[in-house]
Amino acid sequence: MASSLIHIAVAKELNKDLKRDRSKMLIGTIAPDISKLIGETKIKSHFQDAPDNIPNLDKFLNKYKQNLNDDFVLGYYIHLFTDYLWFKYFIPDIRNKDLITELDGKVLKLDQKTFCEYVYNDYTDLNMKIIDAYDLDLKIFYNEIPQIDNIIEEIPMDKLYIIVNKAGEIIENSKQEKEFLFNLENVEQFVKFSTEIISENIKELNL
Repeated sequence: MASSLIHIAVAKELNKDLKRDRSKMLIGTIAPDISKLIGETKIKSHFQDAPDNIPNLDKFLNKYKQNLNDDFVLGYYIHLFTDYLWFKYFIPDIRNKDLITELDGKVLKLDQKTFCEYVYNDYTDLNMKIIDAYDLDLKIFYNEIPQIDNIIEEIPMDKLYIIVNKAGEIIENSKQEKEFLFNLENVEQFVKFSTEIISENIKELNL
Protein backbone atom coordinates (compact mmCIF):
# COMPACT_ATOMS: atom_id res chain seq x y z
CA MET A 1 0.00 0.00 0.00
CA ALA A 2 1.03 3.61 -0.40
CA SER A 3 2.51 5.06 2.79
CA SER A 4 0.53 7.31 5.14
CA LEU A 5 2.47 10.34 3.95
CA ILE A 6 1.84 9.54 0.29
CA HIS A 7 -1.88 9.30 1.08
CA ILE A 8 -1.71 12.62 2.92
CA ALA A 9 0.20 14.27 0.06
CA VAL A 10 -2.45 13.17 -2.48
CA ALA A 11 -5.28 14.37 -0.22
CA LYS A 12 -3.58 17.73 0.39
CA GLU A 13 -3.09 18.28 -3.35
CA LEU A 14 -6.74 17.44 -3.99
CA ASN A 15 -7.91 19.73 -1.21
CA LYS A 16 -6.39 22.74 -2.94
CA ASP A 17 -9.51 22.64 -5.12
CA LEU A 18 -11.94 20.78 -2.85
CA LYS A 19 -11.56 23.18 0.12
CA ARG A 20 -12.81 20.59 2.62
CA ASP A 21 -12.15 20.43 6.36
CA ARG A 22 -8.46 19.60 6.35
CA SER A 23 -8.20 17.66 9.60
CA LYS A 24 -11.22 15.45 9.00
CA MET A 25 -10.26 14.69 5.42
CA LEU A 26 -6.63 13.88 6.22
CA ILE A 27 -7.62 11.63 9.12
CA GLY A 28 -10.06 9.93 6.76
CA THR A 29 -7.30 9.36 4.24
CA ILE A 30 -5.21 7.33 6.73
CA ALA A 31 -8.16 5.68 8.54
CA PRO A 32 -8.47 2.48 6.42
CA ASP A 33 -5.02 1.34 7.55
CA ILE A 34 -6.23 0.97 11.12
CA SER A 35 -7.11 -2.62 10.22
CA LYS A 36 -3.51 -3.87 10.42
CA LEU A 37 -3.04 -2.16 13.79
CA ILE A 38 -5.96 -4.01 15.38
CA GLY A 39 -5.09 -7.42 13.95
CA GLU A 40 -7.59 -7.50 11.08
CA THR A 41 -7.02 -8.07 7.37
CA LYS A 42 -7.48 -5.27 4.84
CA ILE A 43 -10.27 -7.05 3.00
CA LYS A 44 -13.08 -5.38 4.95
CA SER A 45 -11.54 -1.95 5.59
CA HIS A 46 -10.26 -1.64 2.00
CA PHE A 47 -13.37 -3.06 0.30
CA GLN A 48 -11.41 -5.82 -1.42
CA ASP A 49 -13.03 -8.76 -3.17
CA ALA A 50 -9.94 -10.86 -2.44
CA PRO A 51 -6.63 -10.41 -0.57
CA ASP A 52 -5.04 -8.89 -3.71
CA ASN A 53 -4.52 -5.38 -2.25
CA ILE A 54 -6.82 -3.74 -4.85
CA PRO A 55 -9.90 -1.97 -3.39
CA ASN A 56 -13.24 -2.37 -5.14
CA LEU A 57 -14.18 1.29 -5.51
CA ASP A 58 -17.67 0.50 -6.78
CA LYS A 59 -18.37 -1.51 -3.64
CA PHE A 60 -17.49 1.53 -1.52
CA LEU A 61 -19.52 3.91 -3.68
CA ASN A 62 -22.56 1.63 -3.67
CA LYS A 63 -22.63 1.94 0.11
CA TYR A 64 -21.26 5.41 0.82
CA LYS A 65 -21.59 7.60 -2.26
CA GLN A 66 -24.39 9.56 -0.60
CA ASN A 67 -22.02 10.31 2.29
CA LEU A 68 -19.13 11.74 0.25
CA ASN A 69 -20.09 15.27 1.28
CA ASP A 70 -18.75 14.27 4.69
CA ASP A 71 -15.07 15.25 4.78
CA PHE A 72 -13.92 12.13 6.63
CA VAL A 73 -15.78 9.81 4.25
CA LEU A 74 -14.30 11.62 1.24
CA GLY A 75 -10.84 11.19 2.75
CA TYR A 76 -11.52 7.49 3.20
CA TYR A 77 -12.52 7.22 -0.47
CA ILE A 78 -9.39 9.09 -1.54
CA HIS A 79 -7.30 6.55 0.41
CA LEU A 80 -8.98 3.62 -1.35
CA PHE A 81 -8.61 5.27 -4.77
CA THR A 82 -4.93 6.02 -4.11
CA ASP A 83 -4.30 2.39 -3.11
CA TYR A 84 -6.15 1.27 -6.23
CA LEU A 85 -3.85 3.36 -8.43
CA TRP A 86 -0.77 2.33 -6.42
CA PHE A 87 -1.31 -1.40 -6.93
CA LYS A 88 -2.82 -1.14 -10.40
CA TYR A 89 -0.20 1.10 -12.00
CA PHE A 90 2.74 2.02 -9.74
CA ILE A 91 3.77 -1.35 -8.29
CA PRO A 92 3.63 -3.20 -11.66
CA ASP A 93 6.26 -0.73 -12.93
CA ILE A 94 8.77 -2.02 -10.40
CA ARG A 95 7.58 -5.59 -9.89
CA ASN A 96 6.79 -8.26 -12.46
CA LYS A 97 5.55 -11.37 -10.66
CA ASP A 98 8.45 -12.17 -8.30
CA LEU A 99 11.03 -10.04 -10.11
CA ILE A 100 11.80 -6.46 -9.04
CA THR A 101 14.04 -3.83 -10.57
CA GLU A 102 16.10 -1.73 -8.16
CA LEU A 103 16.77 1.94 -8.82
CA ASP A 104 20.26 1.04 -10.04
CA GLY A 105 18.76 -1.28 -12.68
CA LYS A 106 19.61 -4.52 -10.89
CA VAL A 107 16.88 -7.18 -11.29
CA LEU A 108 16.27 -9.42 -8.30
CA LYS A 109 13.93 -12.26 -7.46
CA LEU A 110 12.11 -11.53 -4.21
CA ASP A 111 9.37 -13.27 -2.28
CA GLN A 112 6.42 -11.19 -1.02
CA LYS A 113 7.88 -10.74 2.48
CA THR A 114 11.22 -9.42 1.22
CA PHE A 115 9.50 -7.19 -1.33
CA CYS A 116 7.45 -5.60 1.46
CA GLU A 117 10.64 -5.04 3.46
CA TYR A 118 12.15 -3.20 0.48
CA VAL A 119 9.05 -1.03 0.12
CA TYR A 120 8.95 -0.10 3.81
CA ASN A 121 12.66 0.69 3.80
CA ASP A 122 12.00 3.17 1.01
CA TYR A 123 9.06 4.65 2.94
CA THR A 124 11.30 5.20 5.95
CA ASP A 125 13.85 7.02 3.86
CA LEU A 126 11.31 9.12 1.99
CA ASN A 127 9.05 10.26 4.84
CA MET A 128 10.93 13.45 5.67
CA LYS A 129 11.52 14.22 1.98
CA ILE A 130 7.77 13.95 1.30
CA ILE A 131 7.01 16.23 4.26
CA ASP A 132 9.38 18.84 2.85
CA ALA A 133 8.34 18.44 -0.80
CA TYR A 134 4.64 18.93 -0.04
CA ASP A 135 5.06 21.27 2.95
CA LEU A 136 2.90 18.95 5.02
CA ASP A 137 1.56 20.46 8.22
CA LEU A 138 1.22 17.42 10.46
CA LYS A 139 -0.32 18.99 13.55
CA ILE A 140 -3.30 16.64 13.14
CA PHE A 141 -1.12 13.89 14.57
CA TYR A 142 -0.48 15.83 17.75
CA ASN A 143 -3.78 17.67 18.29
CA GLU A 144 -7.02 16.33 19.69
CA ILE A 145 -9.01 14.40 17.07
CA PRO A 146 -12.02 16.47 15.90
CA GLN A 147 -15.56 15.19 16.25
CA ILE A 148 -16.16 12.77 13.37
CA ASP A 149 -19.56 11.30 12.52
CA ASN A 150 -19.78 7.53 12.93
CA ILE A 151 -20.54 6.67 9.29
CA ILE A 152 -18.00 4.10 8.10
CA GLU A 153 -18.98 0.68 9.46
CA GLU A 154 -15.90 -1.18 8.21
CA ILE A 155 -13.53 0.18 10.87
CA PRO A 156 -13.90 0.83 14.63
CA MET A 157 -14.48 4.58 14.63
CA ASP A 158 -13.91 4.77 18.39
CA LYS A 159 -10.30 3.67 17.81
CA LEU A 160 -9.23 6.27 15.26
CA TYR A 161 -6.68 7.53 17.77
CA ILE A 162 -4.67 4.33 17.13
CA ILE A 163 -3.95 5.11 13.45
CA VAL A 164 -3.42 8.83 14.20
CA ASN A 165 -0.89 8.00 16.93
CA LYS A 166 0.81 5.43 14.70
CA ALA A 167 1.24 7.95 11.89
CA GLY A 168 2.85 10.37 14.34
CA GLU A 169 5.16 7.63 15.56
CA ILE A 170 6.23 6.77 12.01
CA ILE A 171 7.14 10.39 11.37
CA GLU A 172 9.11 10.69 14.60
CA ASN A 173 11.06 7.52 13.84
CA SER A 174 11.91 8.38 10.23
CA LYS A 175 15.56 8.08 9.36
CA GLN A 176 17.72 7.99 6.27
CA GLU A 177 18.27 4.61 4.66
CA LYS A 178 19.13 3.36 1.19
CA GLU A 179 16.50 3.85 -1.49
CA PHE A 180 15.85 0.53 -3.19
CA LEU A 181 12.84 0.64 -5.50
CA PHE A 182 11.60 4.21 -5.75
CA ASN A 183 12.67 7.71 -4.80
CA LEU A 184 11.09 11.12 -4.29
CA GLU A 185 10.82 11.75 -8.03
CA ASN A 186 8.84 8.50 -8.45
CA VAL A 187 6.58 9.48 -5.55
CA GLU A 188 5.99 12.98 -6.92
CA GLN A 189 5.03 11.51 -10.29
CA PHE A 190 2.61 9.13 -8.57
CA VAL A 191 1.07 11.88 -6.41
CA LYS A 192 0.54 14.08 -9.49
CA PHE A 193 -0.95 11.18 -11.47
CA SER A 194 -3.24 10.17 -8.59
CA THR A 195 -4.37 13.73 -7.93
CA GLU A 196 -5.37 14.21 -11.57
CA ILE A 197 -7.23 10.89 -11.83
CA ILE A 198 -9.06 11.21 -8.50
CA SER A 199 -9.93 14.87 -9.15
CA GLU A 200 -11.61 13.92 -12.42
CA ASN A 201 -13.47 11.10 -10.69
CA ILE A 202 -14.73 13.40 -7.92
CA LYS A 203 -15.98 15.85 -10.55
CA GLU A 204 -17.84 13.02 -12.28
CA LEU A 205 -19.48 12.16 -8.95
CA ASN A 206 -20.83 15.75 -8.84
CA LEU A 207 -19.68 16.41 -5.28
